[in-house]
Amino acid sequence: MTQTLRLALGSLGIAIAVLALKLWAARITGSVALLSDALESVVNLATALAALIAVRLAARPADTRMPYGYHKAEYFSAVIEGVFIVVAALLIFHQAYEGFRAPAPIEAPFEGIAISMLATAINGVWCVVLIRQGRRLHSPALEADGQHLWTDVLSSIGVAAGLVLVIVTGMPVLDSVLAALVGLNILWSGTRLLASSVGQLMDVAVPKEQLDAIRETIGANAQGAIEAHDVRTRQAGKVTFIDFHLVVPGTMSVEEAHAICDRIEAALQADHAEAMVTIHVEPEAKAKHSGIVVL
Repeated sequence: MTQTLRLALGSLGIAIAVLALKLWAARITGSVALLSDALESVVNLATALAALIAVRLAARPADTRMPYGYHKAEYFSAVIEGVFIVVAALLIFHQAYEGFRAPAPIEAPFEGIAISMLATAINGVWCVVLIRQGRRLHSPALEADGQHLWTDVLSSIGVAAGLVLVIVTGMPVLDSVLAALVGLNILWSGTRLLASSVGQLMDVAVPKEQLDAIRETIGANAQGAIEAHDVRTRQAGKVTFIDFHLVVPGTMSVEEAHAICDRIEAALQADHAEAMVTIHVEPEAKAKHSGIVVL
């Protein structure tokens, strides 16, 4: 079992435990805000399951049907997570509206807050693990899951602080106000996640810093060639796809040109984890005198 898959399974188990704790807190208090917090944890459970499925699918090797691999499955998972988050926000807005219509006093508030904070502490530790490991393992699904958990942590802290205010002021309607604020926070995180994931599905280029490093690696290892131009990149899960045109002297043999390509490809794969490199060799007449000039 890969580390990515183990982390995805861990997310599923923690989501179940946190959901149980938050539902318990909402039940004993009758708080709309705590119920809204629990609804977000239902989303956490659904997204953890989606991430697990995506990670398992993305780990499959390339085949004749999917010659470039299954790496984009993780981006589909992130899109699904974004949709679930938006749905959760709408459900929370409904609960907040019902609370405005019929405010109810909160029972056993301190016990409920303590249980909610225990669940929040568990989420806080786990979201740090997911974000760090997701970036290290180049797993969009795990990182998206961790980013969503972080918004859950922040909103849970806000709910707890707000419930203290409800107790101090004796105004139950503030409970519904808190629920609405939680919904707005969740809606914002969901739309951001959707925008980011859709961008990756549209084959957005790697960040400028990474592209500059790729161009530098090509230039440093293309001795014997004239120039490299039309460098294109895209990211799919762990894999970075890189393709470009390499201009060589017209008198150079195929074997010599192939040796240069092998050297560049080896350097790119050493500097950029799991890079898939495609190089189109062109004669000197095709030079654009731009891009990465070697000579």
